[in-house]
Amino acid sequence: MVLALALFGAVAVFRLWLSWLNLRHLGRTGHVVPSELTGSVDGAQLARMSAYTAARGRLGLLRGLLSALVIGAFLFAGGLGRYDAWVASVAGGYMGRGLVFVAGLLVLSAVSSAPFQLYSDFRLEARYGFNRQTPGLWWADWSKSHALSFLVMLLLSAASLSLVQAAPHTWWLWVSALVTSVSLLLTVLSPYLIEPLFYRMEPLDVADLREGIRSLTERAGVHVGRVLKVDASRRSSHSNAYFTGLGRQKRVVLFDTLLSQMSEPQILAVLAHELGHWKKHHVLVRMITMQALFVMGAYLAFRLAPSAALPGLVGLDSASFPARVLILAAATSVLLFPLTPLLAAWSRHDERQADRFAVELRGAPLDLAEALAKLGSENLANLHPHPLYAAFYYTHPPLTERIGALRGMV
Repeated sequence: MVLALALFGAVAVFRLWLSWLNLRHLGRTGHVVPSELTGSVDGAQLARMSAYTAARGRLGLLRGLLSALVIGAFLFAGGLGRYDAWVASVAGGYMGRGLVFVAGLLVLSAVSSAPFQLYSDFRLEARYGFNRQTPGLWWADWSKSHALSFLVMLLLSAASLSLVQAAPHTWWLWVSALVTSVSLLLTVLSPYLIEPLFYRMEPLDVADLREGIRSLTERAGVHVGRVLKVDASRRSSHSNAYFTGLGRQKRVVLFDTLLSQMSEPQILAVLAHELGHWKKHHVLVRMITMQALFVMGAYLAFRLAPSAALPGLVGLDSASFPARVLILAAATSVLLFPLTPLLAAWSRHDERQADRFAVELRGAPLDLAEALAKLGSENLANLHPHPLYAAFYYTHPPLTERIGALRGMV
């Protein structure tokens, strides 16, 4: 237990130190407009961007600290053992205990995260002009999203526990197949069944832009079924655009906030970047990789879960099967933390590749550079991340780096 606690604490402290380092770096450099953003960001706007970044950073630091303390206490101060015993006292049978165990953790997670989400949206985001939700809409979204999560997770847990019982020697393979199948099914159904629960989507009513998008996608060899506009402005002034769907039928979804903030060439440049991810198979490769890692994780859980020594990692003498899986998940999170910068570097490589594809497809690097500058300015991005923090957590290259690279392609 001592070694496990030391490793957990070391990772938690290092995470918090990275966040603090990033905040300190912003305080030292956040008043300087980068040369790449000259003309796009002035001193007043930079001050807002830095203040917003600092406020989000402080909130994240507080949340990270409290999360580390709560999870650490739950795992190493007897919380898990007491929770496991409580589940056994209120539920009977292997399946019943497993479902109550999962449901209880889902409820605890939802309830504990709600105050931070409320503060973030109605204080922090509202202070900087982003939040447009009413409390009623916020709670409706919160209720629907958690109800869907509960439904999917409990059904998936029930099916997985059934497979563990039915195939005790090969359950890891069947559970992996189940999770993969459900993931693919949700990817296919989400645009039609889940997204409409939160957003109102309608065909894009800007004829020239719609035809420009279709021409762009056809030139890239990607067939698009529909081009849609979503009413994101009901909730936030943040902007975005994305492709959704699998196989030949894909949809282009544009936030109405993006339509109001950018010119047509800039929007096409952003979509050309997203097309780059599809054409370079970034989404497919990532999905396959994540599923392969899940299969490996399931096999390791199959091998290690029965170990008599496993509960001792958190100071327990015994633990139920769901508790053992939770211990393994926590251990995996700690042991794989050193891979975080490698996964982030992989993602940044894909983003650079998608930027190059966008330039090759449209031949207008400045359109994408201007679009990124507009996105950064409108969304109050951090223009001065600490290099080490960016190396660990940034899935996109820092904005100044991307814009500088694009301007170098002219």
